[in-house]
Amino acid sequence: MKTKKIARKRFKVTKTGKVMHRVQGGRHIRRNKSKSRQRRQDRPAQLTTVRFTRVIKRFLSL
Repeated sequence: MKTKKIARKRFKVTKTGKVMHRVQGGRHIRRNKSKSRQRRQDRPAQLTTVRFTRVIKRFLSL
C-alpha cells in the first residue's frame, strides 16, 4: 500500500509508537494569545485518540 503523502508531512511517529502532530492555531494572530499558550502551541503534541493513531499509522504504512 502506498504512503499517504499528506499524512507523512503532518504526522511523525516516535520510536515508542506515539503519533505527534502540530497544534492548531499556532501559526498566525499570535499577539492576541498569551505567551504560555504560544509556547505550548510551538511544541508538537501527542495524538491521544487510539482510533486516529491506528488510522495515521495505516496511512504511513507502519
